[in-house]
Amino acid sequence: MTKAILWDLDGVLVDTAPFHFQAWQELFRSLGKGFAEGDFRRTFGLRNDAILADILGELTPAEIERLAQRKEELYREKMEGRVTAIPGAMGLLRRLQQRGRKSAIVSSTTRENVRVVLGSLGLESAFEAVVAEEDAPKGKPDPQGFLVAAEKLGVAGGECVVIEDAPGGVEAAKRAGMRCIGVTTSRAREALTAADLVVDSLEEATVYEFLGI
Repeated sequence: MTKAILWDLDGVLVDTAPFHFQAWQELFRSLGKGFAEGDFRRTFGLRNDAILADILGELTPAEIERLAQRKEELYREKMEGRVTAIPGAMGLLRRLQQRGRKSAIVSSTTRENVRVVLGSLGLESAFEAVVAEEDAPKGKPDPQGFLVAAEKLGVAGGECVVIEDAPGGVEAAKRAGMRCIGVTTSRAREALTAADLVVDSLEEATVYEFLGI
């Protein structure tokens, strides 16, 4: 039986991609670097340090921290109050609550970003646990974040289903011994084939059947 659903944030619960893209563009422009849509698609879902290294090359830890902090400030400025839920996400979350299933956010973004997103959607109390960058420093595809979430919820890995939109997240879920639903909001279906179920929308009946709700 599925006791808990572990939600990725960006691309699964909310459509934050445009705001991340704008923030990265502004940051890299201030450094004299370009950041095209192809760069964004290629790196979306990676941790900030990995994206910074990809575009700027080797940096000191202090430089990474400063630039990552500035990027997140820009992101929150652009996103707060403007973010929208992915179609089907709110309805699925309500059904899970009605059926007594636990939900947690597992994201590679910062805890403050998660707080602002949930506040913008009025979902501050909708999740029993939040696992953010500060809670799982290894990041996906390492399974650490999902394992921490299961521990916080008091459930076994095999009782969890992960909802992800990125191959690294799917890999992390499988490495954590969890089943996974892949949603094609940001990646092609072929990139998510390692998931147990791949859908184009969380509104699809197969999602509810898979979760037994």
